[in-house]
Amino acid sequence: MTHEHGVANGAIQGEKIGIIEMINEFKEFIAKGNVMDMAVGIIIGAAFTAIVTSLVGDLINPIIALFTGGIDFSGWFYALNGETYPSLTAAADAGAPVFAIGNFIMAVINFLIVAFVVFMLVKMVNRLKAAAVKEEAAAPEAPKGPTAEELLTEIRDALQTR
Repeated sequence: MTHEHGVANGAIQGEKIGIIEMINEFKEFIAKGNVMDMAVGIIIGAAFTAIVTSLVGDLINPIIALFTGGIDFSGWFYALNGETYPSLTAAADAGAPVFAIGNFIMAVINFLIVAFVVFMLVKMVNRLKAAAVKEEAAAPEAPKGPTAEELLTEIRDALQTR
């Protein structure tokens, strides 16, 4: 029995050490700057979703509807059960399986807008980084003081003139 308990206790100790190592590794992972940057990006991205949804629904859809003769994409759907419904909401309320084609088109438009905005942000950040690098490269070096040899020569010459 002692042997079995000893093995069990050793296994428990090994599990505790493994958990502690995993917690320490997790702390190191979280402490890295990239993880925090990513977390901030995700939070901003979630907040940005409402803006993009409004942009698409309130500004872009009406423009698209103007060019397509008043077609509203969100109303495009096909009921897979073969029945006809006055709206996507009515089909969903009836429990009908539907292909919500209009919703998919709107999701694609949302994606394209977000991708374009992210592209523009990355482009702007890259320009700022390039400008900062140019400023660092263009900054004149501080004038260097005399070398040790020059100082010693100066001291020697000053001592010789005394």
